[in-house]
Formats: sequence, C-alpha cells, structure tokens
Amino acid sequence: MKQLFAVLALVVLAGFVGPTPASSGAALTATERAQRQLNSLGCNAGPVDGNAGSWTKSAVVRFQSRHGLAQTGTLNPATRTRLYADNARRCDVRPVPARSGTGRRIVISQAQNWVWLVGPAGRTIAQGGMIDNAGELARGSYGTGSYCGRAARVRLNRSGSVWLDNFVRFAPCGFGFHQIPRSMSSGAQIHADWLLGTNMAASHGCIRLSRAMSFKVWDFTAAGRTPVRVV
Repeated sequence: MKQLFAVLALVVLAGFVGPTPASSGAALTATERAQRQLNSLGCNAGPVDGNAGSWTKSAVVRFQSRHGLAQTGTLNPATRTRLYADNARRCDVRPVPARSGTGRRIVISQAQNWVWLVGPAGRTIAQGGMIDNAGELARGSYGTGSYCGRAARVRLNRSGSVWLDNFVRFAPCGFGFHQIPRSMSSGAQIHADWLLGTNMAASHGCIRLSRAMSFKVWDFTAAGRTPVRVV
C-alpha cells in the first residue's frame, strides 16, 4: 500500500512540474554559434536564433571590416577562422586610422564605414558605425561650418519627405552628419541602426549615424569649426 501511495504521489507531482525542459547546453547550429560569437565581440548580430538574415549579415560585414577582410557578409572560411581565433578583435572598439591627421578632429573611414571623434591629445572620445556614399563624398580634408550660404548646424533639417536630426554640415554644399533619416509622416527611421557600419546601404552623400552618435557629433562640433578627415 505504501508503495502505491508513493507511485501516485510521483504521478501527481509530475503533473504539476510538467515536462523536463531541454538542456540549456544543447548543441548550437553553426549559425547560432556564429551569432553568439559575433555578439560577444560587439558586432551586433541580433538574436541568437539561427536565422542568417540581413541583421546577422550586417554583423559579419562589421567583423570583416574590422579585420581587413573582404566585406561579403558571408561566413567564408577566412572569416570563420578569424572569428573563432583567440585574438579576434571587437567590432565596436577600433583604433583611429593612421595618416588621418592630428589634434582634435573627426575621422571618417570609408573602408570601415566608421566614425571617430578624436580629442586634442589623440584620445578617442566617441566612435561608431555610419552609412555614407563613397561615390559622392571624396576622400580628403574638410571642416564643419556654413557652405553655399547654408546653415552650419540645423537641429531639425529636412530633405524631401524625411527629417535629418542634428545636422552638422562639413562639406559643400549639402554634405553633413545627421541621424538616420526619419519619415516625416511616421517619425520612424528609414532603416535600422544595425545597418550602420556596413556597405549594405548608401546615403546621398551625407554621413548617417545612430541617434546617440548624432548627438555626440552635435556637441563635439558646438564650439566652432572642427576639422573632418575622410580616409
């Protein structure tokens, strides 16, 4: 009888507890493993869900640009080997490119799709991914300010049907830094932040930034003309 009660108790308990969850240590797919590694390196691959979509592709591009690899967005053998190497570098922390000037300045790398705000002593104050258009903006030296009779700084600029928040002009006539354009009708950005730092989109020539980075550029250039170097 005691054995019968013991069996019944176990059955009732099982009904409350439910099925045993899958082990958290279950083997990851190759894509999930890559997503996890990319996220650990600050490359922003999005959810670890095994979906090798555009978000994950953007992270691969950021990783490839960080390591000087061809920016294909695919986990080819060279990229995969580098990704799992002990000395793989973070995507979100990058050194200022060589031969990009000295002193307080803004540096734009078209090859890396990246922007640095550099202090007077050479220390990086802020950095982040960007979207540009190398076919429209030539490499060289520029400076923030008014061009072609247009304002140097416009908190809420507009172009066609979009808002360009925190617009800071740095080249004639309409080239500037600004937040990713926002639709005037909906207020939503025209593309996701995770495209920044890739060659998967192109601007009309301006430098598109995250909202946070656009505020940093706005503040960094508030005192007056700031040198801008495009490399």
